[in-house]
Amino acid sequence: MVNLNQSVAVIDDDESVCRSIKRLLRSVGIEAETFSSGDEFLDTLSAIPSYRPACVILDIQMPGTNGLEVQRRLAPMGLPIIMITAYDELSARQTAIGSGAAAYLRKPFNGTILIKAVEMAIGRTPQP
Repeated sequence: MVNLNQSVAVIDDDESVCRSIKRLLRSVGIEAETFSSGDEFLDTLSAIPSYRPACVILDIQMPGTNGLEVQRRLAPMGLPIIMITAYDELSARQTAIGSGAAAYLRKPFNGTILIKAVEMAIGRTPQP
């Protein structure tokens, strides 16, 4: 695992999305760890109590525990969460933002916007 305090957790059931976000973040010096489901990520949090990413990028629609439920479970931890989705439903957006999401991006999203959202979420000065 990477330096846990400086890593971003990317949770999406689409492996190509995980790979591309990880590559995009790495291009600006941000390390990421990927998870293929909300359940896998929650299991990791339970199994490794010291694991706390600096930010979570979370897909809304996934098999098993969906992104909104993962967000709800993470709320007590105060982790910044960036929600991503291919299905932009108003109720999901309102729930995510109302529950404190740092950003809500619709796929396909602009890489520059995602990078800026992550930089703001982790307290890093955005690159020009």
